[in-house]
Amino acid sequence: MLQNEYALIVAGGKGTRIKSNVPKQFIELNGRPILLHTVEAFYRYSSGLTVILVLPEDDVEIWNGICKKFNFTGSVILQKGGATRFQSVRNGLDRIEGEGLVAIHDGVRPLVSEDIIGASFRLAAIHHCAVAAVRLKESLRMTDQDSTKAVDRSRYRLIQTPQTFEVQLIKKAYQIVEDVSLTDDASVAEKAGHRISLFEGSFENIKITTPEDLVMAEALMTARNQ
Repeated sequence: MLQNEYALIVAGGKGTRIKSNVPKQFIELNGRPILLHTVEAFYRYSSGLTVILVLPEDDVEIWNGICKKFNFTGSVILQKGGATRFQSVRNGLDRIEGEGLVAIHDGVRPLVSEDIIGASFRLAAIHHCAVAAVRLKESLRMTDQDSTKAVDRSRYRLIQTPQTFEVQLIKKAYQIVEDVSLTDDASVAEKAGHRISLFEGSFENIKITTPEDLVMAEALMTARNQ
């Protein structure tokens, strides 16, 4: 049975680490704002997807201006964000009525592919959740104040988004008390007692946080378009 599919895109960055006066989700990448690339990636996966975009209240006018400038006509549901990512996701989830699957995604991961989005929905339909992750490429060491120790990198994964869940599962999980250890949606679901299922993401699916990330994203997007 087909389930309703939602994308909840969270975009609340301020651009401090990327050294920009413009919020990082609105910096242009190959001529279009990062956030617009991200939203369009989900519509390329499915034009019938319901997209909820969570923004700080002050950024709504900027987004509306982007839609007008770039002739974007996708039917996006706008939701006011909260003081933290946790609160922003919870606000976004409140806009979903009924059941289905929701892919929660960082607004500054514009290179997510349709294949990864599709895999996240297919696997979440089976396992109740599906979280994109990649293996570590480099050696890993654990440190304390006085020493360091090599650890087995094969036991660790770098976690990405989308993180896709049954709607009612993740809505109920977000009713727990917020704390600083809850850095993503998987950690919220896990603390609420759910088992987390990982699937293979992509090293191209980078999160744009620093100036170096922007350079890499430009290069990757240019290569895709050749």
